Formats: sequence, structure tokens, C-alpha cells
Amino acid sequence: MVENRPWLNFLSHAVLILGVLVVVFPLYVTFVASTQSLKEIMQVPMSLLPGDQLIENYSQVLTSGGTRNSKAAVSQMLINSLVMALVIPFGKIVISIVASFAIVYFRFPGRMFFFWMIFVTLMLPVEVRIIPTFKVISDLGMLNTYAGLTIPLIASATATFLFRQFFMTIPDELAEAARVDGAGPMRFFWDVLMPLSKTTMAALFVIQFIYGWNQYLWPLLIASNESMYTTVIGIKRMIDGSDAANEWNLIMATAILAMLPPALVVVLMQKWFVKGLVETEK
Repeated sequence: MVENRPWLNFLSHAVLILGVLVVVFPLYVTFVASTQSLKEIMQVPMSLLPGDQLIENYSQVLTSGGTRNSKAAVSQMLINSLVMALVIPFGKIVISIVASFAIVYFRFPGRMFFFWMIFVTLMLPVEVRIIPTFKVISDLGMLNTYAGLTIPLIASATATFLFRQFFMTIPDELAEAARVDGAGPMRFFWDVLMPLSKTTMAALFVIQFIYGWNQYLWPLLIASNESMYTTVIGIKRMIDGSDAANEWNLIMATAILAMLPPALVVVLMQKWFVKGLVETEK
């Protein structure tokens, strides 16, 4: 039984509205700053009304960067970040789902040993193995390349574990029925497991897209050429030590551009993302 209490509804809505304002207000200030000139931003207090420099600021950062500390075009940074954010999740999903399929549905010596070896790598994040990984990438001549930015981050023990746990919930009768119908292992994989795994793949894609987009430490080591900078590195390069030396209108425009792709992915894939996390009936 649900009780109708007007004061409780008012309180809950007030808390929600306050939470939204706390989250949205900094984003609004960032957008406003990206539409003003540097002189307007440095005024105290800064105006909270959008300025008339929106087209000029965004055009400048997209085409030429324009700040004193970084001359790299933000459009190229966005492309570099997008490559990382797409290749990493697709690579993780492909490798993890195939590895999980082999671990669950094939009986071979050392099967569980290999699974636990994969699982143990959770204790070895990129930050721990970054020096030997950088040495390997450097020796292979992959510095300042998309391969160097993405390949070391593709393997994922977490995704392998999630797919394994999902495959273990699928009734064995499905595999037996497929075998009776004459379907081989790969036919069973493509026609049965892949369709059932759509929501799990969608959830992993959203998480890993944001993970790849927000990478900072690894691209910082691999990309010494400005043409290979990602947006996260680009924003850091634009910021100097002192506030007066920074062109905050251009930095804020870059920050807005950097927030748009992951926000769009979350909004557009929200339904699939939630299903992949909470769906229990397979």
C-alpha cells in the first residue's frame, strides 16, 4: 500500500531539484564562460548570461587550438579520443566474449587455471605495469600511433569475468538443442549466445567508452606529438600555472566539446545500459 503524503512528495521533489541544480550549475557556468571573451570572464563577478563569442571561440579551438600553451586543433584531439573510446571497448568485448565462450563451453586441460590467470590481472592495472608496457610499445615503434594508444588497454579481465558469469546462467539445454540440430560451436556462438549477450555488451560498451575517452596517463606517455593528443591531455596542456596566463574562454569551450560525446553515448544507450546491469531473465 502506497500512502499519499503531499509533504513527502514535495520534500522528495525539492531534494531532486536541488541535486539537479548542484550538478547542472557548474556545467552551465562552463558553457557561459565558453561564449564570452577573456576580458568578460576575468571580471568580478563574472556574468552568468551567455556572451556573443560562441561561434568565434568554438571555431578557434576546433580549427587552430589558439591558446598560448597549445596550438593543436581540438578537432584532431576529438578524433584521437574517439578512436580510443571506440577501439578499446570493441576490442575488449570481442576478446572477452571469445575467451569466456572458450572457458565455459570447451573442456580442455588447464581451463580454470587460464581463467584464474586472467582474473589475477585485475590486480595489475595499467599504472602498475606501465613502465614495461611502455618499453614494449617503444621497442615496437608504436609511439605516437593509434595502435600504441589502444592495443595495451584492450585486454580486460573484468569483461571476461562478466561474460563468463553470464554464459554460466544460460541453460545447458540450449547448447544440447543446438548440438542436436547439427549446429557447431561457432554457429551456437553466433546464433544463440551473441543475441542473448546484446544487453551485456551494451552495458560494457558504455562503461568502456567512457573509460577510453577519459584516459590520461597512458596517452600522456605515448603521445609526444601534439597531433596525437587526446582532449583530456589537450585541456591540461592549455592550462598554465597562473590564472592570468590562461585563455579560459577557449579552455571552457574545449571542456564543453570534451563532455559532449560521452554524454551523448550515455543518453542514447541508457535503456540498453540499464538492461545490461539489472536484467536477470535471460
